[in-house]
Amino acid sequence: MHSIFELFKVGVGPSSSHTVGPMIAAQQFINRCLADSNVSPYIARVQVKLYGSLALTGIGHATDTAILAGLSGCLPAVSEPDELQAVVQELRSTQRLQLAKGRDIPFQESRDLIWLRNELLPQHPNGMEFSAWGSDGDLLYSERSFSVGGGFVATEDELNAVAQGRLAEQAPTALTVPYPFTTALELLEMARSNHITAEAIVHANERTHRSEDEIAHGVDRLWKVMQSCIDRGCTTAGVLPGALRIARRAPQIYQRLSRGAAVPPSEWLAQHASDLSTDPLQHLDWISLFALAVNEENAAGGRVVTAPTNGAAGVIPAVLAYYVYFMHGTSAGIQTFLKTAGAIGLLYKRNASLSAAEMGCQGEVGVACSMAAAGLAACMGGHIEQIENAAEIGMEHNLGLTCDPIAGLVQVPCIERNTMGATKAVNAARLAVLYGDGKHFVSLDRVIETMRQTGIDMQAKYKETSLGGLAVNVVDC
Repeated sequence: MHSIFELFKVGVGPSSSHTVGPMIAAQQFINRCLADSNVSPYIARVQVKLYGSLALTGIGHATDTAILAGLSGCLPAVSEPDELQAVVQELRSTQRLQLAKGRDIPFQESRDLIWLRNELLPQHPNGMEFSAWGSDGDLLYSERSFSVGGGFVATEDELNAVAQGRLAEQAPTALTVPYPFTTALELLEMARSNHITAEAIVHANERTHRSEDEIAHGVDRLWKVMQSCIDRGCTTAGVLPGALRIARRAPQIYQRLSRGAAVPPSEWLAQHASDLSTDPLQHLDWISLFALAVNEENAAGGRVVTAPTNGAAGVIPAVLAYYVYFMHGTSAGIQTFLKTAGAIGLLYKRNASLSAAEMGCQGEVGVACSMAAAGLAACMGGHIEQIENAAEIGMEHNLGLTCDPIAGLVQVPCIERNTMGATKAVNAARLAVLYGDGKHFVSLDRVIETMRQTGIDMQAKYKETSLGGLAVNVVDC
């Protein structure tokens, strides 16, 4: 089983599958080359080929800068956005790739980063091929990697093992956990039979990897990064990068909602959340603001939490911020929210996919909505059946959601779509907990399987290729 800290990763925008994943894959490739004494001393050239969705929308998703940063040894979790840009700018200006201290090789981006927009590797739409060559033109080392959604990276052998049902044979025994659930039904039964919550199940599983303090600090850090991202998004004006020239809206909306506050939301709401307008829908305006702020930061290449993807990074922070600021949230509640949401996210990761290139946006915003609904339901005091119901509602009404980013940018319709996902999540939690008893007609497992089947049936042009939907019709309107 994956850890929730693999599901929730601190990274950089604008895309987990097209930015975070490729950066990690490139860094892993170069590290393997440098660690091999039969390869490292003889490297004279490195070449990268991008296939399928990565090639079709990679420019708008900053895949090129991610690859260059990864080859230079950078990782999204520990590198600041400004640092990444400086490294890439240096590589492009010098056309030299730094392999190690005092050693570099030529790197001509037009020659060594190849976009194969009409070719698709059979294992996954987000394919990459890395090659290291010697000075005599001999191939020293080559590997194929795949960015499978949510910043997860898999090798060709790993995906082939999944396809052949051999993955369990390769799983290290050290990852054995006390509550190994693979379906929502198993999660429900474990919670019932052991008289524990979904949060407790996740916590017990995490204890096989981490200490109590590491878990608590890890979850706290996730919220702090989310909170900081909301603050930056609400106070940073300007225009988003890319040809669309989309203006940031969050700062202006924040100024209207806060009546001209001179401090970020985390400070202002701590003092004024209880004094806001009596407009019964204004809380929804704040939820939309939080989601906009995060996804505008993501679109600008800022630091976000992959939750469970970058394209959907605003949904969970927006709903969690609603809980913290407007429901008198506690630090214990934040732990409950993210662990419960993580339990649901692991089910989607295990039984379907978090990749829009496979599932469409139902696999990103839809999954985030389902996770956020479950997390909020838990914080509202919902029992395990109500939590499962909230997660089911959150996905059921995102089924069939396409991924059709205009100009290949994670901006339109992605940014607004996060606001819709966040507000749906709140509604789902309230329906399940305040007005439901946990009994419902469609199970979460059935909805996850339906999402998977829908993703398989969805035409490729609606799955992060910018070949259909809004991506082609807006220019004709």
